[in-house]
Amino acid sequence: FPGADLADGSCSHPTIPGKVSPLLPANHVTMTKGTGLVHTAPAHGMEDYNVASHHQLPMDCLVDEGGFFTEAAGPELQRKNVLEEGNEAIIRMLQAAGSLLKEEKYVHSYPYDWRTKKPMIIRASKQWFVNTASIKATAQEALKKVKVIPTSAVNRMLEMLDRRTFWCISRQRSWGVP
Repeated sequence: FPGADLADGSCSHPTIPGKVSPLLPANHVTMTKGTGLVHTAPAHGMEDYNVASHHQLPMDCLVDEGGFFTEAAGPELQRKNVLEEGNEAIIRMLQAAGSLLKEEKYVHSYPYDWRTKKPMIIRASKQWFVNTASIKATAQEALKKVKVIPTSAVNRMLEMLDRRTFWCISRQRSWGVP
């Protein structure tokens, strides 16, 4: 049957008792990438975030900065590493609920940190965004005072700054940015 038949439907969350999740259409979910039905984790990927924003869903993040499940994930998962014992705990929970259709080893294409060579988990972080010309002008003037090597990169950076519509003032990267 076509996926459109499921529109406006819902399903029970497989590991959080009492939680109901809506079935929503999404352009990034296609039959060529699997069944055409996927879970959505709004705090862990841009496509999911866009779908959740469009449907005004909460952006709950059940993973902390260290890659461990938070208290909100429930007592069976709390403080377990997502990529290690957390996976095993979820498999056990799905089996116990009679919700596991199939289990197999799969090499996921996680992004890797080039410095530590460890997989990274994409997760939302609290930030604030502004859309003001004064910040843009201040940033451009400040950039003109920075010694950039090669000097030809300054104009390219100024043009990039000029095209930006939203700004995020962030101190997330202690090691700097290009």
